[in-house]
Amino acid sequence: MPAPSRPTVRSAITALAVTFAVALIPQAASAQAAGALAVSHKSPFNCGKTFYANNWTPTHNPSGSIDWQNYGSDAINGETVRATAAGTATFYNAGSTSYGRWVEIRHSDGTRTRYAHLATQVKSPGSSMTVSQGAVIGTVGSTGGSNAPHLHYEQRTSSGGMDTSPTVEGTTVSLGTKKALKSTNGCGGGGSPTNPNTPESVCGSGFTVIDSAALTGGRTYLLYNSGNKNNCVVTLKTTSLGTATSVSAFLQPKGESKATDSGKFEYYAGPVKRDAAGQCVVWGGSVGSSTYTSPSEHCG
Repeated sequence: MPAPSRPTVRSAITALAVTFAVALIPQAASAQAAGALAVSHKSPFNCGKTFYANNWTPTHNPSGSIDWQNYGSDAINGETVRATAAGTATFYNAGSTSYGRWVEIRHSDGTRTRYAHLATQVKSPGSSMTVSQGAVIGTVGSTGGSNAPHLHYEQRTSSGGMDTSPTVEGTTVSLGTKKALKSTNGCGGGGSPTNPNTPESVCGSGFTVIDSAALTGGRTYLLYNSGNKNNCVVTLKTTSLGTATSVSAFLQPKGESKATDSGKFEYYAGPVKRDAAGQCVVWGGSVGSSTYTSPSEHCG
């Protein structure tokens, strides 16, 4: 039999390549779908709190968004709002219309969540910050186009489109349904709340913990930034999280006045920052009646 001509060989190779590429499409699609499921969302509230998640009929604007509202004895007005998943949070204020005070968080897979009608925000409008799942971003209110306190919540795709059947706490809230969901956001392994903040997240980029001291109900930390020679002190609570109780943090470079942050806070006191290049420092803090004051140390 004569050898095949060059066009015939080329056609065979092309057909084989097409077959191979088609065979790969389902695998690529599966990998993409797996990536879309990588981010799971918890309730945007404190550990143990239960609220209704209302995914109203298509007349809700935008369709598929959730209105979180009162459930039983849990009243939502003024409630702490937490990130449902980790990402980069940007803070906005639309004024008296639309969302009012609101936050958008962009997650690692490109998807987004939005939290609207907030009474307060932890950052000023236009600011951005990296947040972990459970990080506090504001409190529930009724700003913007709202006629009663509630949290307007959206899950959006990476292109900005609405997910009309969002999943929270492993439960899908389909369009037109209403479900009572109990939050596990910020809960530790034993089901109790954990502090979503870290010393580094409070003090900011460039700071590293160089010392710490235990307190009853918390811990106080001393951090140092080798770039700008600043020290930073923060006291993190481990009890009564989400409830404002007495906490303090202070820092005093040798020969200078003491700088203190003291008051009733939900999660931490600080950051207290001072330039202490070449100086010894006295530092410490308190949670309730438990206090720590260091000797003059960490000189240089």
